[in-house]
Amino acid sequence: MHDSVYDIIIIGGGPAGLTAGIYASRSRMRTLLVEKMGCGGQAVITDWLENYPGFPDGIAGFELAGKMEEQARKFGLALEFDEVCELVLPANQDDDKIIRTTGGEYRASAVIVASGASHKMLNVPGEVPLRGKGVSYCATCDGPFFKDKDVAVIGGGNSAVQEAVYLTRFAGTVTLIHRRDRLRATHILQERAKANNKIRFVWNSVVTEIKGADRVDSVCVRNLIDNSASDIAVNGVFVFVGLEPHSGFARGKLDLDAGGYISTDDTMHTSARGVFACGDVREKLLRQVVTAAGEGATAAFAAQEYIEEVRGIAYK
Repeated sequence: MHDSVYDIIIIGGGPAGLTAGIYASRSRMRTLLVEKMGCGGQAVITDWLENYPGFPDGIAGFELAGKMEEQARKFGLALEFDEVCELVLPANQDDDKIIRTTGGEYRASAVIVASGASHKMLNVPGEVPLRGKGVSYCATCDGPFFKDKDVAVIGGGNSAVQEAVYLTRFAGTVTLIHRRDRLRATHILQERAKANNKIRFVWNSVVTEIKGADRVDSVCVRNLIDNSASDIAVNGVFVFVGLEPHSGFARGKLDLDAGGYISTDDTMHTSARGVFACGDVREKLLRQVVTAAGEGATAAFAAQEYIEEVRGIAYK
């Protein structure tokens, strides 16, 4: 086990956490990153990234995450694979913060929460085995792979409708399947979707199965009014039924919005001094690898400035 006292502890090893680790370690901060499973976060399950700067031909999400981890370790980042159970804030707000995990306890002057979020799943047959083979949770990431193909979008909120409209740039048709008889998205998004002749709507319906051998070829849909079932032929299924931020350990310690995302200012500072948040766990507009990386860099720099302020370090 690593030493238990650090300058900075980062919770989460996705692109935000790894970038924070690169910047913090390179700044000679004694930094520990605690990750539950393996580094990479949502990027690992993204088959191909075509919109991350610096890779004109694209790069596999797994490969990019591996390069980030390698770079962070190069600068001296310590990694511990463990699950964070509790964040303990001191009575004196500028004292060390405590991170309790299933395997131990760690202290640090500053904490960066980069624990990410998970896409809510439909939990229907076929979803897991066809993930990355036509089942996607990110239209911005995977939409270009469905040029002139038929796709389905599941959901009726802002994300689902916005992504459905985005997918019409590539797909031949977009079938939006919603369990209610009207959308929950804002009116302007509804208007855009209904005015787009590539989008058709299947109301009062839920997907009960995603079918296909090596790739998605259809979805089974059940109507909630008459209980009738039908198959819709599609090449891709985009699921937008919500996200679940991994912020449970911060509940009651940090300010969260109604969805459970951590609220921060522009410097990634949370409601607690010396605690920062970045990436998908943070309340924000766009959730992409590139935005996560930028926020990770900002959080690390802000954490370093905080530590120097608390310790009375000044540079001329």
